[in-house]
Amino acid sequence: MSSVNFEELTPPMPPAMKAITLTYVRYQRGDPFGLFLAWVSLIPVFISFGGFVSHFLFRREIQGLFFTLGLIISQFLNELVKSSVQQSRPDTCALLEACDSHGWPSSHSQYMFFFATYLTLLSLGKKTGVGHWGSRFLLVVLPWPFAVLTMYSRVYLGYHTVAQVFAGAALGLVLGAGWYWIVNTMLVEYFPAIEESAIGRWLYIKDTSHIPNVLKFEYDNARAAHKKVATD
Repeated sequence: MSSVNFEELTPPMPPAMKAITLTYVRYQRGDPFGLFLAWVSLIPVFISFGGFVSHFLFRREIQGLFFTLGLIISQFLNELVKSSVQQSRPDTCALLEACDSHGWPSSHSQYMFFFATYLTLLSLGKKTGVGHWGSRFLLVVLPWPFAVLTMYSRVYLGYHTVAQVFAGAALGLVLGAGWYWIVNTMLVEYFPAIEESAIGRWLYIKDTSHIPNVLKFEYDNARAAHKKVATD
């Protein structure tokens, strides 16, 4: 009588599941403040897909494209630093089932502080195409509370230590300022060539950062074109 090999009858264990930590956010059930901070923690996702994708589809601005490229480079460097330092996340992260990646520096904090720094410098340098000083002031102030809240949310929700979010914030600030300097002192002289390139003309890529009030400029040109069509 042949013996039964129970190992062969046992179904194989499924592979371990891994979450995408940028979008995988958990909070304590029944904690409304935790729910609010969980949504705050998703702001980088909203900016990436809601902001930059729509900006490219409808604006095609060279400054916006380099802004996006800078954020991508920043996040690549974040992963490089994380894999080099290999600092564990806090013990609270084990309860969230999101401890399969390293924690120093926080990528969410780095993203938001890069974004806030670059947008602030664009606004102060009058390169956003916003003419009114009040609107530029709003662009300078608006991103910082969200950056700080994002940093706080990562600690409150248990994904990072205080040191990890401050490291991410500092790195994002330095990289944001550095990338702004590179783009607007070195790469800016290539903007006309990008506009005139075959792919630039094909995708309607343009640079309007030299126009003080883009909204009024486009409004005036649209009205002039409409009047021309009406009189033809």
